[in-house]
Amino acid sequence: MDEYDEERSSSAMKEYIDINVYDAAIQRLEFIFNEFENIYFSVSFGKDSSVLIQLAIDVARRMGKLPLNVLYIDFEAQYEATIAHAERMFARMDEINAFWVCLPISLRNSVSVYEPQWICWDPEKKDIWVRDLPDHPGVISDVNYFPFYRYAMEFEDFIIDFAKWFHNDWEGHKKGKTACGVAIRTDESLNRFRTLMSDSKIRYKGERWTTQIVEDIYNFYPIYDWRTEDVWTAVGKNDYDYNKVYDAMFIGGVSIHQARLCQPYGNDQRRGLEFFQRFEPHTWGKIVRRVSGANFGSLYANSFLLGHRKVILPEGHTWQSYTNFLLDTLPRFEAEWFKSKFKVFIRWWEEHRGWKLEDFFDAIPPKDHPAWIRPDGTRFRNLPAWERMAKVIIKNDKICKGLTFSQSVYLYDKYKEFKELYGV
Repeated sequence: MDEYDEERSSSAMKEYIDINVYDAAIQRLEFIFNEFENIYFSVSFGKDSSVLIQLAIDVARRMGKLPLNVLYIDFEAQYEATIAHAERMFARMDEINAFWVCLPISLRNSVSVYEPQWICWDPEKKDIWVRDLPDHPGVISDVNYFPFYRYAMEFEDFIIDFAKWFHNDWEGHKKGKTACGVAIRTDESLNRFRTLMSDSKIRYKGERWTTQIVEDIYNFYPIYDWRTEDVWTAVGKNDYDYNKVYDAMFIGGVSIHQARLCQPYGNDQRRGLEFFQRFEPHTWGKIVRRVSGANFGSLYANSFLLGHRKVILPEGHTWQSYTNFLLDTLPRFEAEWFKSKFKVFIRWWEEHRGWKLEDFFDAIPPKDHPAWIRPDGTRFRNLPAWERMAKVIIKNDKICKGLTFSQSVYLYDKYKEFKELYGV
């Protein structure tokens, strides 16, 4: 929760060097292959990760570092085109050693109040799986394969635990350091840029495009400074394979900057649910049956009803009365969950800033309001307002990112406890 720490600011010097991003990525990959004993790449088989591993294959082939270790966590309810692309890439078995994970993993579902997490490859839902398990020697569907795995563990937990397992326990591991390649581009998100540029991160030999996970294990981001145009230029010039769903999106009028593939039921990602209906209607029919709230999300994720662009305050309500009204309309366990988060929010403002609940604004003040200015002349990043609390309910924001909470490792476990407490 950024707001619950003292506000920090950092600045990054921007260097202008005589090298293009493609050549810079090649140099970064060469650096990684020379510096690290254990290397793998985490992919989604969207355009960015697809380009990254093919770029890495080119470098590894020249340096005698093949095969490339590639981790792919299959979310089950995905585009057929994504799976077809994964199959083509993993068919290159002389170049790629696949960890194709098809295990029950908990994933965020922001389109349902009643099922805020859904479990891909849930054996209890096998009769309505979107598709069958893929047939490939690299597929991992045995729940006993990883010693760290536990049923329905969070995706974020799995990623960290896999890195530790790969570093320490995988039969092919070597003594030394471990690097995980991730296709994050700061061009896509200001938060990604801030995270990568943060001075609080521990980096490998001072390189901005690396981040320490734990001792001797690092993430690295070779294409962090690429733009979308750079990705497609690399595809065209190098004749790289790519996910063909992008063709359908482009023909359907989706710009190259809007076309993204990721876990489609999260707070931000749900705005792309309509693409499933348009480009793979046969897949969409199975998803509606499989993922609670998917159809609702496709209809309303881009509307004010789910907080996109603008939330409209109903006539006759204040933000305070609207917040209480929304809480009254929720299932009891949902209402109590949000109330518990609001109590933390209220308590922090009282203890750290001296604002009591009766001092909270109803609506967020305009940016030129004097309340934004601290006594020392600097500006607050946020102010306490009932409007902010109403919006996290409307957006089904269980984490309460709108109140500047951050993801907790045990968030879902706590949420399940709430459901059990209230008999759901």
